[in-house]
Amino acid sequence: MSSFVGVLVSDQWLQSQFTQVELRSLKSKFMAVRNQNGKVTVGDLPALMVKLKAFSDMFKEEEIRGILGESGADMNDEVDFEAFLRAYLNLQGRGTEKLGGTKHSSSFLKATTTTLLHTIIESEKASYVAHINSYLGDDPFLKQYLPLDPSTNDLFDLVKDGVLLCKLINVAVPGTIDERAINTKRVLNPWERNENHTLCLNSAKAIGCTVVNIGTQDLIEGRPHLLLGLISQIIKIQLLADLNLKKTPQLVELVDDGNDVEELMGLAPEKVLLKWMNFHLKKAGYKKPITNFSSDLKDGEAYAYLLNVLAPEHCSPATLDAKDPTHRAKLVLDHAERMDCKRYLSPKDIVEGSPNLNLAFVAQIFHQRSGLSADCKNISFAEMMTDDVQISREERCFRLWINSLGIVTYVNNLFEDVRNGWILLEVLDKVSPGSVKWKLASKPPIKMPFRKVENCNQVIGIGKQLKFSLVNVAGEDIVHGNKKLILAFLWQLMRYNMLQLLKNLRFHSQGKKEMTDADILKWANNKVKCTGRTSQMESFKDKNLSNGIFFLDLLSAVEPRVVNWNLVTKGESEEEKKLNATYIISVARKLGCSIFLLPEDIMEVNQKMILTLTASIMYWSLQQPVEELETSSSPADAATTASTTSTTSDASPSASVNGEDESSLSGEISNLIIDDAASDTTVSSQVENEAPDTTTTVSSHIVNDDTPIGD
Repeated sequence: MSSFVGVLVSDQWLQSQFTQVELRSLKSKFMAVRNQNGKVTVGDLPALMVKLKAFSDMFKEEEIRGILGESGADMNDEVDFEAFLRAYLNLQGRGTEKLGGTKHSSSFLKATTTTLLHTIIESEKASYVAHINSYLGDDPFLKQYLPLDPSTNDLFDLVKDGVLLCKLINVAVPGTIDERAINTKRVLNPWERNENHTLCLNSAKAIGCTVVNIGTQDLIEGRPHLLLGLISQIIKIQLLADLNLKKTPQLVELVDDGNDVEELMGLAPEKVLLKWMNFHLKKAGYKKPITNFSSDLKDGEAYAYLLNVLAPEHCSPATLDAKDPTHRAKLVLDHAERMDCKRYLSPKDIVEGSPNLNLAFVAQIFHQRSGLSADCKNISFAEMMTDDVQISREERCFRLWINSLGIVTYVNNLFEDVRNGWILLEVLDKVSPGSVKWKLASKPPIKMPFRKVENCNQVIGIGKQLKFSLVNVAGEDIVHGNKKLILAFLWQLMRYNMLQLLKNLRFHSQGKKEMTDADILKWANNKVKCTGRTSQMESFKDKNLSNGIFFLDLLSAVEPRVVNWNLVTKGESEEEKKLNATYIISVARKLGCSIFLLPEDIMEVNQKMILTLTASIMYWSLQQPVEELETSSSPADAATTASTTSTTSDASPSASVNGEDESSLSGEISNLIIDDAASDTTVSSQVENEAPDTTTTVSSHIVNDDTPIGD
């Protein structure tokens, strides 16, 4: 494995203000300017800054020039990289003021983790620590470190080995990580620690977290603002897991007819939670609708009405009679405690309108007592809305893949959210930059039906340009929510992206025009054969793949240390196949593959998912310098090469998943990333040593690594 070399800044405070992904991205932009004229001057910075995503919508070039000129600097003065970073932070501060100060700080109601403001809210940290203590206190490995003290920085120290975050992901979505793949020694070497963080980031994406601008180095360094952002997303996913009709069909009581049910299915979980809250508040006689988890809850009245209708046996008239909001908030929390609701917030948090903590509190109330009836008629109607297993699995897979690409819109329900065409246009623009004619597109909310059809017609038109199979398919089919057609289109889109990423690895595809499925199949078989192992794959639907042995051989071939063969079964029974399949997925993620398939996809040999898994492993492998030796003359030579590589990289973390970047294959952000995560955060690999003076693009959204979709 190649070793990770971060971008180092002599001023430690300055370095602490940026993630490694940000530093690599900014350095590549800075170097690109220098490459053009031999140096970078103050006068070069305005044009550079205005192109950066962080400032593109905030400042015009002349505004930036004026801000830089306030310091009295001559526009012809040369600036180094650190001076550029200081100018960047200055502009960032101005941008924050322009947006209205700290009220725009990151919240886990957002889908992304942002580093615009490095603010740590102590009450939120304390709540997350309490959550971790509660759910992981009995864990065999972690109990020696828990409970954590929320008043200290013990949380940030404990997460540095990656075990806590992996365990927390499994609490949020049980079974996501095969815990046999987690390195749990008391003292981990850098490679083992990096593996844990790589596994964590790829697994976080696989449950729906967006981890833009977070890399393994950031987790190793224990950066508080990034860690809290990631932890908050994981906890949010856990708390909102049941807020959908599949998990809680009783939610159908919130609507009156079939059209409303479809609308409910398309709502984000937090919106469903608000709808549930307003449903009960209306019954309780509360007149004002609740539209957010902040200002609308500050006076505590809505909480008082909600708890009185859900748990009247604990009701106290004093709660509504209280004049002081803080006192009322205290009475509300006392009421909730009598209902056995976990206490995620303090009276002060309610009065100050903490959106994260209020959401967590309302979610706990919902879990403890939803107040919904088990109406057989309604429930049977809700069950009619559910999909068959295969469609449901593919919906999940493509939804997670799209969210990992880092597009602006977050997908909550694939079939409902794509019907206006906008999200599909965003994905197409990410996968095939420049293909979308945005002037002809209509942005949601779209009231006129024909505008939705226009968007979807453009989607189909671009698909045909990319040579997708779309015979007799029109935009109206997407608008009408044809599930099979939508899944077929997305599969072709993902496959196209995957093959393009592989094709564009310049050190692999020199002179090769196209990459095909057959190339991937041949590569995988040759890779395994070169190690002296006998397993082979006849095709991507070869039923012999169900026992998982071939993929374990393949993973071991690309990185001998990553598979612990003592944990591998023969794969003869269904139980043994399941054990191998879950282990394969975690090992692939641990290596650096961002995949979204489920164990069942391997056990049932789902052709699409098998292809993406293989391509993901191939994509990761092709980033490694030793790939050139793949054609060794003998298995023994290949084994020797692998062994040597393994030894030389022992002391250094893997670079396969060091950070996530937002740039696309076309090269928005350059010489740093091999994104394994199509966005979500792309896992990044340091390739600065390979890049010529000009910016080099190694793909940033690995839809392949990411794309291998699966889990």
